Amino acid sequence: MELLDSKLPLSMRSTLLDLFGQIEREFESLYIENLELRREIDTLNERLVSEGQTIEGGELSKGALKAKASHSTSQLSQKLKTTYKASTSKIVSSFKATTSRAVCQILKEYVGHRDGIWDLAITRNSPVVLGTASADHSAALWSIETGKCLLRYAGHAGSVNSIKFHPTEQMALTASGDQTAHIWRYMVQLPVIPPVADISAQCDDELDFSDKEEAEGDAEAQCSEVPTIRVATTTLKSHQGVVIAADWLVGGKQVVTASWDRAANLYEVETSELVHTLTGHDQELTHCCTHPSQRLVVTSSRDTTFRLWDFRDPSIHSVNVFQGHTDTVTSAVFTVGDNVVSGSDDRTVKVWDLKNMRSPIATIRTDSAVNRISVSANQRIIALPHDNRQVRLFDMTGVRLARLPRSNRQGHRRMVCCSVWNEENASCNLFTCGFDRQAIGWNINIPVLLQEK
Repeated sequence: MELLDSKLPLSMRSTLLDLFGQIEREFESLYIENLELRREIDTLNERLVSEGQTIEGGELSKGALKAKASHSTSQLSQKLKTTYKASTSKIVSSFKATTSRAVCQILKEYVGHRDGIWDLAITRNSPVVLGTASADHSAALWSIETGKCLLRYAGHAGSVNSIKFHPTEQMALTASGDQTAHIWRYMVQLPVIPPVADISAQCDDELDFSDKEEAEGDAEAQCSEVPTIRVATTTLKSHQGVVIAADWLVGGKQVVTASWDRAANLYEVETSELVHTLTGHDQELTHCCTHPSQRLVVTSSRDTTFRLWDFRDPSIHSVNVFQGHTDTVTSAVFTVGDNVVSGSDDRTVKVWDLKNMRSPIATIRTDSAVNRISVSANQRIIALPHDNRQVRLFDMTGVRLARLPRSNRQGHRRMVCCSVWNEENASCNLFTCGFDRQAIGWNINIPVLLQEK
């Protein structure tokens, strides 16, 4: 009867039910957490009462007891007050909201890979193109504006797990499951940009799955017909396991690779010489990242830690180990300032200050494992791609700014693996990729931007 009485379209009702379901799950999580905190407070209160003091400062039962237990009750009282304040602020922080409404719109979809896309990157010089790394053993370069595949790299014999572009030259660095990293040169010519189409028309409910699957099939065929590079300029092959990630050090004369053999390697690009082997992680590495302006490297691992390697002094390299997570650290990235942001399968993201890395300055708690995160350089917004197909945006203090729209016909249909920002031409665009074999470009408009402290 309720369905018959409703004047709302069925698709809108489904969307509302989905949203209400998410709200209910989030409140349920907070409710359970609140109950646990309340039990802890009650336990501490009982201990105080048994020793003759209450949290509100009730009278002690005996003077002798007061003299004997004043020190312990004072400590317990302080602990209880601290716990209560922390729990209250923790619950309240979960409801922080921005004072303005963020607008996130799909700009373009990039379809053509035959398997999931693990990683993506934006070139740092002209021509500006999007690069993707896929489990189909290939990497691809795309026109950002048209969504057309411009070039394929097919030199790897295994899954291509990451892609990064040289800071000044037209060179790409890819890491693969074939236990190697490749450096290869590319040349692309951007296509003529057609008239702007109605984006909403491409994303509305009138496009059914059969049409979308047919379009994806056509895109895969077109991507296989573009110019293909099959031989690397340089092959780096000192690892004994899957190479899961690689990145250029500042200046582009050296690269670092991270592997499932529990080590990271530092190479000279010109000679392919292995300069350093960085050991110390207890389990497989998951990611590596270099600082944009300093000779610093951060590596992440399944051992729940990430490590900061300092190569600023050529004669010696130092390392710091950070243990802020309880599960696999899926990525840790530098910001343009003095921060590192780490994401984990423990469903948290932590913001760290490089000058004092003993404890995080902010912690973001989510409802799903977090994959390869990215931080926008200008607005300092953290993009969180999740296992549950969601992509959320937070500021550096942990305030949630937006969630990218997702429905049965819009957004990613499977796990979102990676995100990367492009802030050229005064616009703020985010690109995401997932195991649904597509990358998506988004326009992000957040009216109230972050204020520098």
